[in-house]
Amino acid sequence: MNVPLDTTLPRERQQRILDRLNREGRVVAADLAQEFRVSEDSIRRDLRDLASQGLCRRVYGGALLVQHVAPLGERHQERAELKRALAHVAAELVGEGQILFIDAGSTNTALAKALPDHRDLTVVTNAPDVATAVLGRPGFEVILLGGRLDPRIGGAIGSRTVRQAQDIRADLCFPGVCAIDPQRGLWTIDEEETVFKQAIIEASGETVAIATPDKLVASATHHTAPITGIAHLVVAPDTDLAMVARYRDAGVAVHM
Repeated sequence: MNVPLDTTLPRERQQRILDRLNREGRVVAADLAQEFRVSEDSIRRDLRDLASQGLCRRVYGGALLVQHVAPLGERHQERAELKRALAHVAAELVGEGQILFIDAGSTNTALAKALPDHRDLTVVTNAPDVATAVLGRPGFEVILLGGRLDPRIGGAIGSRTVRQAQDIRADLCFPGVCAIDPQRGLWTIDEEETVFKQAIIEASGETVAIATPDKLVASATHHTAPITGIAHLVVAPDTDLAMVARYRDAGVAVHM
């Protein structure tokens, strides 16, 4: 029995591919060819067209959604209420007298603001925004790592920052999350930022990832840490339960 070919116009098909990318963060050419009942060459042409518009990045066998990183000031305004809620849940994981690595990022700035006073906490950070959020509050010691400040990231990165981080041992680490998945773990967009995140994860007893919903379907270039290196994951309460189960099966304590 012959399977009828899909009569979807290329433009409509590309929009549907883009919709899939926005939902899942990545697509596989062979799967799309089977779904749309067209050749893989047709799908590859679609992906080339989308890539030429800056809407995806082609990789072997398919494509990834392009991550457009907004300036830090804009990110502070995006989903601000959700970030505050996630931050309060993450702050409950912090024990008295602990040393914390807190990476740059708008969600981690919300975490710093949510940390309770009078708990004898030491916050080590590469981010001026994070340092400012706890500076002068009762019960906090602040260590600001030096180095080249990247205005897009909102924190210091580079070899000097990494060396300083390697000289400290912390109880908990909160790396900024660009993307995370239950199979491979944590991913980062910038190579230098990846090296810094790996340094603070290595120097910490446990790692806590705070992920807004877009980070659970996003993709990024540089693998940062395996899923076995993530002890806790804080996600929104409406996160798909099947996805939550995959993280828990991988040994991650998920806090919703």
